[in-house]
Amino acid sequence: MVACIHLPRFELVVAAGGPQALTGRALAVAPTTPSGGGATGAQRVGEVSGAAEARGVAAGMALGEALARCPDLVLVPADPVAAGEAWENVLRALEAIGAAVEPGGRGLVYFETAGLRGLHGGDAATLAAARRALARPAHMGVGPTRFCALAAALAARSRRPLVLEQREARRWLAGRPVSLLGWREETAVLCEPFERLGLRTLGELARLGRAALSDRFGDPGAFAHRLASGEDSPLCPRRREEQLEEEMALGDASSGEALGRVLGVLVSRLLARPERRGRTLRAVVLSARLLAGGGWRERVVLRQALSDPERIWLALSLRLLSLPAPAAALRLSVAEFGPPAGDQGTLLDQDRAARAARLREAVAMTRALAGRDAALRAVCVDPDSRVPERRVVLAPVPE
Repeated sequence: MVACIHLPRFELVVAAGGPQALTGRALAVAPTTPSGGGATGAQRVGEVSGAAEARGVAAGMALGEALARCPDLVLVPADPVAAGEAWENVLRALEAIGAAVEPGGRGLVYFETAGLRGLHGGDAATLAAARRALARPAHMGVGPTRFCALAAALAARSRRPLVLEQREARRWLAGRPVSLLGWREETAVLCEPFERLGLRTLGELARLGRAALSDRFGDPGAFAHRLASGEDSPLCPRRREEQLEEEMALGDASSGEALGRVLGVLVSRLLARPERRGRTLRAVVLSARLLAGGGWRERVVLRQALSDPERIWLALSLRLLSLPAPAAALRLSVAEFGPPAGDQGTLLDQDRAARAARLREAVAMTRALAGRDAALRAVCVDPDSRVPERRVVLAPVPE
């Protein structure tokens, strides 16, 4: 069974200073400035409070339309730094009870309950342990697949989890609205076409047949039919990395060349940490706390795994131009480590070993930049088939 924990309006709660700040107030996360500089396109609000939703404001709505519907709407500056710290604390709290978690975005996390029943004594006891570890209101659901657990968590109340057994999960899922597909990145674009076709529930979608949906909407349509039929892909828990970070208050060096020198100090301190153990850096997170309130955060994937402070500084110094306002503190943390910088080559077959090492590094860099499913390999399945799609399939590259 898969458990899903949903923390509604997570980023808004963090930016506003706690759930009590949302009570009876029309709040919304202010639009963020694009990283390229000037504003391009319509600015859109982020997460909104319940009072704002009652007055017609929705997340992703254009700022002008949101203010027209709710003139007393209060915009809260986004704080991605505080939200990232709070979300990491949530994941570590769940990992502390033994859960292998898969984050599904800020405020949404999944984990398997089968391995925790011996520790806590059943699904209900596991969810109770997770609630105690979180120490905050959360919606919890349990189902045979990730999508069933998500639907159960969205329908559950904050104090009573909803547990769907294997037999009743598909029947219960058939009555849920088609808009649930918007919570999955693979099928989010299909919600509007399905509603235009008059499809209201997932049961009506499942009765159309997988072949018809695949013919009309391609792979997303076939995947939507799988979700509506109670099927889903297996969980992929995150690989836990060591937390290695350095932070420095800026004072008068909040912008300009002095900010670049502070960045150089942070890079040198990070590389000098004994916990690095000679490993290179493949991806880092550069963040700042702004003087005017809020924060700024950007994940940077290096072109190759590096341990040279000058090259790392050159790659990161260009990102400082994206700061939307003067900063009060600058932080640099490691998002993903690379191989050790001093790998010793083999005595024989050095060319073959070097090619294999370069291939492994290329796959790792591709995954760090575009996700785990970005690197695929061709696997021969049925070479004698007359249908080209059946001869070779794409499969993930093994670790």
